[in-house]
Amino acid sequence: MELLERADALATLNGLLASPGGAIALVAGEAGAGKSALVSAFAARAGAKVLWGSCDPLLTPRALGPLHDIARQVGGVLAERLTALHAGAEAERRGAVFDALLDELTDSRPGCRAVMVVEDAHWADGATLDLIAYLGRRLPRQPALLVLTLRDDEVGAEHPLHAVLAGLPQPLVRRLPLPALSTDAVAALARRAGRTSDGLYQATGGNPLLVTEVLAATGPGVPPTVRELVLARLAALSPPAREVAALVAVVPSRAEPYLLDAHPPTAVQECLDGGVLVPAGNAVAFRHELLGRAVRESLSPVRRAALHATVLARLAPRADVDAARLVHHAHHADDPAAVLRWAPVAAQRASRAGAHRQAADHYAVVLPHAAGLPAPHRAELLEAYATAAYLAGLGAQALDARRAALALREADGDPLRIGENLRWVSRLCWWNGDSTAARAAGTRAVEVLESAPPDRQLAMAYSNMSQLLMLADDNRRAIDWGDRARQLARRLGDVETEAHALVNVGSARLQGGDVAGIIELERGHNLAVAHHLDDHAARALVNLATMAVEWQRIAPAAEALDRALRFTTTRDLDGYSRHLLGYRARLRLATGEWAGARADAERALTGTAQPGGSLVPALVALGRLGARVGEPSTAEHLDTAARWAVRSRELQFVVPVAVALAERHWLAGEPEAAVAELRRAHGLAVEAGQPWFAGELAYWLWRVGETVGDTSALASPYRRLIEGDWAGAAEEWHQLGCAYSRAEALACGDHRAAGAALRVLDGLGAVAVARRIRAELRGRGMARVPRGPRPATAAHPAGLTARQREVLALLADGLSNAEIAARLSLSIRTVGHHVSAVLDKLAVPNRGQAAAAARRQGLVPPT
Repeated sequence: MELLERADALATLNGLLASPGGAIALVAGEAGAGKSALVSAFAARAGAKVLWGSCDPLLTPRALGPLHDIARQVGGVLAERLTALHAGAEAERRGAVFDALLDELTDSRPGCRAVMVVEDAHWADGATLDLIAYLGRRLPRQPALLVLTLRDDEVGAEHPLHAVLAGLPQPLVRRLPLPALSTDAVAALARRAGRTSDGLYQATGGNPLLVTEVLAATGPGVPPTVRELVLARLAALSPPAREVAALVAVVPSRAEPYLLDAHPPTAVQECLDGGVLVPAGNAVAFRHELLGRAVRESLSPVRRAALHATVLARLAPRADVDAARLVHHAHHADDPAAVLRWAPVAAQRASRAGAHRQAADHYAVVLPHAAGLPAPHRAELLEAYATAAYLAGLGAQALDARRAALALREADGDPLRIGENLRWVSRLCWWNGDSTAARAAGTRAVEVLESAPPDRQLAMAYSNMSQLLMLADDNRRAIDWGDRARQLARRLGDVETEAHALVNVGSARLQGGDVAGIIELERGHNLAVAHHLDDHAARALVNLATMAVEWQRIAPAAEALDRALRFTTTRDLDGYSRHLLGYRARLRLATGEWAGARADAERALTGTAQPGGSLVPALVALGRLGARVGEPSTAEHLDTAARWAVRSRELQFVVPVAVALAERHWLAGEPEAAVAELRRAHGLAVEAGQPWFAGELAYWLWRVGETVGDTSALASPYRRLIEGDWAGAAEEWHQLGCAYSRAEALACGDHRAAGAALRVLDGLGAVAVARRIRAELRGRGMARVPRGPRPATAAHPAGLTARQREVLALLADGLSNAEIAARLSLSIRTVGHHVSAVLDKLAVPNRGQAAAAARRQGLVPPT
C-alpha cells in the first residue's frame, strides 16, 4: 500500500541503509502518525537483516523487552545469554548479552548491513535505554542502522529517553518527524475509499490512523472521537466477539492464542473480519494502541478488573511469561496476593538486567501490600527496594527505605542485619550530601557489628569508614581504618572488601601527597579486574586521574584521564565517565583548550540526573568558562554546584566551588562577597595539607585585596605570585603547561607582561576577564593599555583572526611556511608571524601540537 506524504522519510531511511558506517534514525510523531507503517514498509523493501523489538505500555515496563523479542527472532547465543542473565547465572553479565546482540548486527553478506528496530521507545525500560546508549557508542564502528520510533509529544525534557537521545553521537543521528497528512492527502484517501472528504480533515486533524479508521467505518458521517468510532464498530459484532475484543483490550501489545482458548474461534475470526483486531504474528491485537485504549476505557472498573484477573489466571502457569506482565495484571485485578508473589520476582529480574528504575517501581507496587507480612519479610522488601532505588539514582527514597528497614531490624535485634543497614544508611547519607550523618551512621555500624563474631559485614563497615574519612581528607585515620578492613578481609577471604579497602588506602596516601599511593591504587585496580569487580576497578582509576588533576600533575593527569575514560566507557559505567569528563574539562580550562573543556563539560551534563556530587566538576567547569567569556546563562551551574558543596563539606567540592564563586564575584566587581567562604575553605585546605587547594584559595583572597599571612603551606606558583614574584610564578605555570594560570600571573606584572597576558586572554575569548584586567591596569596608571580584539576575532573559540584561521588550517594539513605563503599570496615572514600568533593563542610550543590541538578543539576538520 502506498504511504502518502512519506516518500522523503522512506528515501532518508534507504539512504541511511546504503551509506557506509553506522547510523541512527529517530522516527517521531504523535500516536497514529504512521511510524510503524513507515518502518514496516522500509523493512519490507530493505533487503537487509532486520531485527525487530517493541516496548510495551505495562504498569512497569519489562526489562529489555525489545531484546527479548529479538532473541525469540534469532535464537542462538543471544537467546541463551539472555535466558541465563534473567535466571541469575553468575557467569552471565549484561555486557555479554549486549555483545551477542552486536554480533547479530554484523551482516556477514558482502556489502550488506543489518537493521535493528525498537518500536515505541518512549515506553522503554532503563535497561533498554542503556542498550540504546551502548549501541550508540559502538555504531561509529559498526555498519548497522538503528531505527527508533517514538512519540515525540511524550518525550519531554524530564523523560529518561530525552537524555539518552541527547547523548547519542549526533553526526550519526537523523530525525524523521512525521507530520499530519495534508488536506490534499486526506481528500485523496477519501476518494480511494469512495467516500466524501467533507469534515474528514477537521475531525481527524490529518492523523493517518484516524483517517484510515474513519474511512473504514460503515456508518454515515464522521465519528467525532476515536472512542465513538471504535464503539460503533464493536456494536456490529456478536456478543462473543465483543467479549474477545474486551479481553484483548486489557492485554498490552498483543494477545497470544492461549489467552483466547476459552473463546470460540469463530468469535476471534469475527473480530478479524470486522477490522476490530488484526493478526500480530501468531497472536492478535488492535491495529493501534489508541484503539485498544478506547475499548478499555469504555469498560466499567469492575469489568476491567475481572478481565485482568482472567488474563492473570491464564498467564501465571506459563514459564515463558515475563513476570512484569503478571505484575501488571495483578495490580489492575486488585489482587494483593498475586502482587506480593510476582512483583519481587519481576524486580529481581529487572535488577539482573540493569533496569534498576523498573526494579524500584516493582518494589514500590508491592510495599503498600506488605503491611500484614512478618517484620523480617517487610524489612527484606524495604532493603531490596532501597538497593534498587539507590542504583536507579533515587537517593532520598533509598535512604527513607533503609531507615524504615533499620527500624524493623532493630526491633528484631539481629546485630548483623542492624549493622548492614547502618552501613547502607551511612552510604546513602553521603550520596544525599550529609557527610556528618554518614560518618555517624558508619560509626554506629562498626559498634554494632563488633558485638558479633567478625564477618564480611564488619570488614566492609571498616572499609566504609576508611572511604568516608578519605573523602573528608582525614587521610591518616582513613589509612588506619582501611588497614583494619584489609586485614580482616584477607582473613575471611573477602576479595571484594579487600579491593575496596585498597582503593581507599591508596587514595588517602596519594591525597596526602604520598605518591606511594599510586602503587596501592594500581594493586587495588588489578585485584578488582581479576575478580570482575568493575566498580572498584573503575574507582581506583578515577581517583588516580582526579587526584593528578588536583595536584596539578598535568601530563600524567591527561594520560590517567584518558585511561580511566577508556575503562569506564567500554564497561558502560556512565556515572564514572561523566565525573571524569568534568575533571578533564577542568584540566583543559587550565591548559587553554577551552573548546574541548566546553565539549567535555556539556557532554558530562547530558544525560539522566545522577545522585551525589559526581557532576560538580562539570558544573564548575562550565560555570567558570561561562563567567570568563561573559555568558550569564551559565551562572545557574555554579549555583547548583554551590548547593551541593555546602551540604557535603568535602574539599573536593568546597574548594572548586569557592574559587569559582570568588572569580565570578571578582569579575562582577563585588569581591567582598567571596571573602568569608574563601577564608573558611582556605583554613580547611591548610589543615588537610593540600598545597594546591590552599594555594588557589589564598591566591583569590590576595586577588580580592585580603591579607593571606603565612604562605609556607601553599603550592609554589601561588606562593611566588603572592610574595611578588609574578615572573617566577608565570614561568612555573608555563613549565606545567597551564596557559590560563600563566596569563593570570603575567597580568600582575609590568606593561609588557600584562600585554602578553591580554593577548592570551583575548585569544581564549575570555572577554570578561580581559575587560576586568584592562580596568585594573588603568587603575594602576598604566599608559596605553592594549585594546581588545575585533568582534569577529573575539567570537572565534580560540580568538583567531580570519587570516590566522586560514594559516592554522593549512598548517594542520602539513604545509610549510613557504607553501602557506604561496597559497595565501603572503610573504614567508608574514606567515611566520601568523604561525607564532597561532601557537601563542593555542598555548602550544610547536606546529605538530598546534595541529593536534586544533583537531581536538574542532577548529579544523579531523584527519
